[in-house]
Amino acid sequence: MEKIKIGQIVNAVALKGEVKVYNYSDYKEKFEELDYIYAEENKIKIENVRYMKEMIILKLEGINDRNGAEALKGKDVYIGEDQLRALPEDTYYIRDLIGLEIKDQDNQRIGVLKDVIQNSAQDLYEIELENKKITLLPAVEEFILDINVQEKFIKVKLIEGLLDL
Repeated sequence: MEKIKIGQIVNAVALKGEVKVYNYSDYKEKFEELDYIYAEENKIKIENVRYMKEMIILKLEGINDRNGAEALKGKDVYIGEDQLRALPEDTYYIRDLIGLEIKDQDNQRIGVLKDVIQNSAQDLYEIELENKKITLLPAVEEFILDINVQEKFIKVKLIEGLLDL
């Protein structure tokens, strides 16, 4: 079973063994749906979930004091692949898109998706072109014609000057 990193324990909270988790996903409420997490390799049952601004506060089974909580500081938090939530149609996990072949509207290979950048108004696809140059393509309906995870390609509409081929 593959494990997916969803956060990191960044500190202990108060005296009763709670930990503060920095969440890597866009859906912090996911923690409420989980029975357990992995702190590195250790599977630990979740007893309670609450929030402090954007941080998740977890009470984990067997961690009953500040010392126990501090021992987890810095550990990455994972879930099993089977704990991922089902996504709506035409929505994908980034990990499923990385490495897909990028083709133009004529089915000509232009590169490979290397990363998805999510810090702007819309996602940006970072594409490594055949000539090894890197370019960015807005992940909007105007440019993305088809995403086929099963056949491992993304078909894009190229506009003159958009990609420096």
